[in-house]
Formats: sequence, C-alpha cells, structure tokens
Amino acid sequence: MSDLRTEVNRRRTFAIISHPDAGKTTLTEKFLLYGGAINLAGSVKGKATARHAVSDWMEIEKERGISVTSSVLQFEYDGFCINILDTPGHQDFSEDTYRTLMAADSAVMVIDASKGVEAQTRKLFKVCSMRGIPIFTFINKLDRDANDTFELLDEVEKELGIATCPINWPIGSGKGFKGVYDRDNQEVVIFSDTEKGTKEGHVERISTSDEERLLAVIGEEAYGKLMDEIELLDGASAEFDLSEVQAGKLTPVFFGSALTNFGVEIFLRNFLMMTTTPLARKADIGVIDPCENDFSAFVFKIQANMNKAHRDRIAFMRICSGKFEAEREVFHMQGNKAMRLSQPQQIMASERKILDEAYAGDIIGVFDPGIFSIGDTICTSKNKFLYDGIPTFAPEHFARVRQVDTMKRKQFMKGVTQIAQEGAIQIFQEFNTGMEEIIVGVVGVLQFEVLKYRLENEYNVEIRLEPLPYEHIRWIESKDIDVAKIVGTSDMKKVKDMRGNPLLLFINSWSVGMTLDRNEGLVLSEFGRE
Repeated sequence: MSDLRTEVNRRRTFAIISHPDAGKTTLTEKFLLYGGAINLAGSVKGKATARHAVSDWMEIEKERGISVTSSVLQFEYDGFCINILDTPGHQDFSEDTYRTLMAADSAVMVIDASKGVEAQTRKLFKVCSMRGIPIFTFINKLDRDANDTFELLDEVEKELGIATCPINWPIGSGKGFKGVYDRDNQEVVIFSDTEKGTKEGHVERISTSDEERLLAVIGEEAYGKLMDEIELLDGASAEFDLSEVQAGKLTPVFFGSALTNFGVEIFLRNFLMMTTTPLARKADIGVIDPCENDFSAFVFKIQANMNKAHRDRIAFMRICSGKFEAEREVFHMQGNKAMRLSQPQQIMASERKILDEAYAGDIIGVFDPGIFSIGDTICTSKNKFLYDGIPTFAPEHFARVRQVDTMKRKQFMKGVTQIAQEGAIQIFQEFNTGMEEIIVGVVGVLQFEVLKYRLENEYNVEIRLEPLPYEHIRWIESKDIDVAKIVGTSDMKKVKDMRGNPLLLFINSWSVGMTLDRNEGLVLSEFGRE
C-alpha cells in the first residue's frame, strides 16, 4: 500500500476561472495534452463536424460553444496527480463556479491580453480572496494584439487588489509576438507557431548575454524595448515570495498563447512547484488535516443524466482527508446512516473509470439514488463531524413553468426536481393554494434556456416559461409565525420550496421592509441553507 502522505502530497487540485472567451477551456485542454490524457486538443467552437472540447460534455455546450457546468479532469504529469476543476465562464452559471471553488486548493485566473480584467473575473476573484486561496494568473492570447503589459499588470493590481509578480515577460504581441523573457534564468524563449492542437515543437532559449544571437532573432527594435522593460520591471514589480502567494496576497503572472500552445508548459511546470498540496479544511470539531485524519469528503456538485444510457445522477465529492477505499463503509452525516459509496469513479468529462482507491485532494463521482445534497459531509463512523456548509445564492429571475402535454406530469416533476437538486435552479410552489404550478428561480437568465433544453432532451417534456416580475426572495426564519396570516404588500407572493419551507417573493425591494413593519416577530433572511 502506498504511503498516504506521499500520495496526498503529490496531488494538486485547482480550478480554472475566467471571463467567457478568455481561453480557459483551450488552456485546460493543453494541460491534458501534456499529461498524455488526450492526443489532440479539440476545437472549443466550430462546425458540427469539428472536435469539441473534452471538458464540454453536455449537448447544449457543444451547440452553443460555452461551458455551462463544471467539469472534473484528472491526469498525471511529471510525478504529480493533477485534478482540474474547469468552470463555466458565463456569469449566468456563476453559482456552479462558486461551489466548485469550495472544492479547489488554488485557482488559475485566465485573462485575455487584449481585454484585461473583465466583470466576471472580478466577481470570481472575490470568492477566491474570501477563501484566501492562492491565485495564479495566465495572460492569454499574446498571438493577437494585446494591451500594454505594464497597464495589464496595473489593472490586475487595482481591480483585484492583489500584488503581481511577472515570472516571465512578453516580447511583442500579435504578428510581432517574438516570445517571452524568463526572468529567473535571464533567457528569451523564442515563439514558434505550432500546429494548433499539438504540443510545442522545438523550444529555443537564448541567454540575454548573447546579444548578437538575440538581435538576429528578435530584431533591434524588440531587443531595445525588452532591455528597457527588464530594467523597469526589476525596479517596479513585487519580489517573488512563495508564502505571500500561498496566502493569496501575491499572484505570479505568466504570458503565452493557449491556442498556439506557447508558454503553456512553462506555466504548468512553474505552477506545480508553487501551488499547494491539498489544504486542511474547517469543520465543526476544528481543522481537519488531510494526512492525519481518516477518510472524509464533502459534496460540492450533483449532476443528473451525465450518461443518457443510464439516466443516472452523480454526486461529486472532494476528498478532504485520508484514503478512500471502495469497499469500506462510510457515514453520511446529513442522512445519519452508514453506507457504502456506490460505483465510485474518476470522471474525465463524460468518460468514467471505476476506482478502488483515491486520496485527499482527489475528486470522485459516486452514484446518487437521490440521497445527497450539495454541502453534505461523508466521513467514518468512528470520527464524525460536519464540514462548513456551502451557501445557497438567492435567485434573481423567476418564471412560471408549464408542461405543454399535461399527461407528462410525472416526467415533468421528475425532471425539474432532479435539475433543481443539482443546484442550478431553485423550484417553488404556490403556498397553500393546492395549485400544482411550478415557479423556477435562477441566478442567470440563460439557466432558463438550459432548463428548457434539458427537459426536452433528457426527459422528453416540452415546457412553456412565463416570466414573472419578482426580483427579491426572502426565506422566513421565524419558526412561530403563521405564514398564512402574514400581511404583505400587493406585490408580495407566498411560496414554498421543495422541502416545504415558506418563502416570500417581492417585486420591489422596499416591500421587504414594509412587510417586516406590518408583521411583529417576522424575521427574513436573504440566504438559504444547503
């Protein structure tokens, strides 16, 4: 049996985050290419005949060319066991990304060199900084015309409030992109365009002391500019400090092009040396050490119908401590019962491999017959505890959902319930009216489109969505309040969630305060609990 500490320490588990179209999925694929997990990277967007990105497995993702769910990808590289959590970039699916970040030990932030820090990058960065997880920055698309490099770094520092330390430095961009300067080794790595989807070819490195060769390769103008920028850089940028990186206060910055595959392996090698081994996690009994505690994990994602042939549900778990062994009995804290995890598997996008063992830092998928919820803790019977929960985000858009064929009520209810259990949508019913109409709440409106698509394609149910004007939702915290007697405003609606908990929907924010004033003892909350 391999030593637990050795196995845990060689694991690296990180999320890749970015604004849509910054090249995140392309970068993920190039990592897989180096790990030998795939032989030829797929095109993320393209005609129906084109290859699709390995991490985009849902049909709607292939059609739209966007990631709408988080994918989990594991591969070996240079002695490391790497778990990548690839996340949706589109803001309408940000809730899935927030949950995924709870399962990561560090984050790779991909920024488009011509666009800089964008709105979604800011939002995701806040989640990272709240958790204090290390952030590594890859400034992508240098094969296209880019913004001034100093301005890009300045923007990262100002917008995100984190110091930057460039590990390498770009020489030109677009058609004038010559390569990068490796600050540590004082060498220039020359850019040579490779066939897209393959590994880098021959990489030429030229020492900055070899002025003659450098001038011949990059030209006098680029050489002069590089020397000036190196001088400025050495005086202005933050010193590299690994403890500051691991505290989430300093981000190492790398430059390259994921599409042409330049600078990707340089980044991967450096990143693996700088990022952390699996981190300890907070629980109700204190901090749980990954190497010194028995097996424990928490559920951060549930996905139905990953395999159309089996119509199954997979609960994704991040192992936080110890070693998982397939035949061992574990304890489901929220279900309050001992069990064996059914069909434990390593997921590679939609591909699966049944596992016998896994270690802290790994992500496993297990068959879920409908007993798991997001945020659940799994541990051993002799050492019971609960990990901190994952917050539920308040929906901001609501719609009434009706099935076109009323004879398909059973399939319809099964479909909306299963999709809701994944956490992407929240479903509500009218409160005490006996009406069976379903109201769906989502964080981003594109989720409505995904819901409609999935119900039609996975459950054979056609629906109509009728937008509702509500924008504010409040959970009722007070236990002794008779909900039927709550006096509200004309724009208030009483609903209940699928667990029977009462909630209030409002069109206007001022109605919330007015309802509180009219009902003594009423306590409302903006957040639900998983």
